[in-house]
Amino acid sequence: MDIERRTVLKSLAGTALAVSAASQARARSVQIETRSARLNGCDIHYRVAGSGPTILLLHGWPQTSFAWLGVMHRLADRYRLIAPDLRGTGLSEKTVSGYDKRTIAEDIRQLITREADGRAHLVGHDMGGKAALVQALVAPESISKLVLVDCSVPGTENMDTWRGGLWHYGFHMAPGIPEILTKGHERDYIASQIKAWSHRKDAVSEEAISEFASHYAKPGGMTAGFNYYRTLKADAELVASLKDRRLVMPVMTIGGRQSVGNKLADAVAPRCDRHVGVIVENCGHFVAEEAESEFCDHLVRFLAA
Repeated sequence: MDIERRTVLKSLAGTALAVSAASQARARSVQIETRSARLNGCDIHYRVAGSGPTILLLHGWPQTSFAWLGVMHRLADRYRLIAPDLRGTGLSEKTVSGYDKRTIAEDIRQLITREADGRAHLVGHDMGGKAALVQALVAPESISKLVLVDCSVPGTENMDTWRGGLWHYGFHMAPGIPEILTKGHERDYIASQIKAWSHRKDAVSEEAISEFASHYAKPGGMTAGFNYYRTLKADAELVASLKDRRLVMPVMTIGGRQSVGNKLADAVAPRCDRHVGVIVENCGHFVAEEAESEFCDHLVRFLAA
């Protein structure tokens, strides 16, 4: 991390308290409410907890809003947290189309309008991070501060296996093939992907994996998940068409050292007016689970600055 980023982080540390043991104890008893709403032509299910400034938490693949429960329990004593099941996942409607990140961003913008009077902090991981970035480019007025967690900017993904790219991109994007090959083995496949992308292999619990798989194994569930990949070309074209737009809100990028590392910060920082880059050591793709306490500390400090 360069000197400027270190200085910013030290400054942030002096302006906000880390999540204390006492607040964690209070948060364990927090009640998490479930709601649903018709947004952008889709029935969206979401979890709500806490009070204070509103944070929307967007999960990635192969997860659901269940992934954010640990963060919600830690932070509900100081923030109002909203974690939706993205379109097609969890208990949200499995639509035939609408998995491009501009449509997902509009789903979320409408949720912010409904639950936060049109403006909130936005945190996005993996596919949720791609949607959050698109929303920041097309509807910046809806975002107070933006946090992107271990994701790739659309168009920067390395899908070329000959040059070190990840094989799953092509597999997930192939029409119909991944559904055939994962049918009846949804939990095994999801578990193998989560373990492969984690540095701390036990961070995402078996309970969580079973919860995710129970939804993706429902009719249309795996197709909806794969459709987030099948729209990546359109997502890249959209972001390229917006290359002259800057991220005008404060932005923090968080990458796991054993996952995207510096790549996310390097891709995003040139477009930001105000940027803080964080690398979490000894951590893979699932930062909020693999380093929950550190993740929450960074989030609290950034939002409080």
